[in-house]
Amino acid sequence: MIGRTLHPGTATGRPIRLTTPLSFWGGTDADGRIVDTHHPQCGASLTGRILLMESGRGSSSASSVLAEQIRARTAPAAIVLARPDPIIPLGALVAAELYGLYLPVVVAPYDDIPDGTVLKVDAKPDRAIITW
Repeated sequence: MIGRTLHPGTATGRPIRLTTPLSFWGGTDADGRIVDTHHPQCGASLTGRILLMESGRGSSSASSVLAEQIRARTAPAAIVLARPDPIIPLGALVAAELYGLYLPVVVAPYDDIPDGTVLKVDAKPDRAIITW
C-alpha cells in the first residue's frame, strides 16, 4: 500500500485500529494507554503498535505529549491516518530534532489492512510504503 509521508521513519508492529479520533493530550497516559473514559477503546495500549485512526483530535498540546511518549518509548511504533493532521507530525518532528528518535506518520487508506497481522511502515520523504 502506498501512502503520503507526513514524518519519515520506519517501524514494524501489530496494528491497533481506533474507531474514533484520539487526542494524546488527556487521552493517553505516560505509559501509552488510552485513558480518555469517553473513548470506546479506553484501556487499550498504543505502545509499540501501528496506530490506525482517522485523524487526531483536540489540542495542539497533543504534539508535546506525543514527543514525550516517543522519548520514553511508550508511543505507537507508527501512526497511519486516513486524512492529514498538523499536530501529530509536529510531535514526531520535535522528538526527531530533540532526541534523534523517528516515528513515521503516514496518510493512507487503511481500511484494507487486516487486524492482527504484522505491518511494516517505511516512510521516506517522497512516499510511504505499508506492507503486511
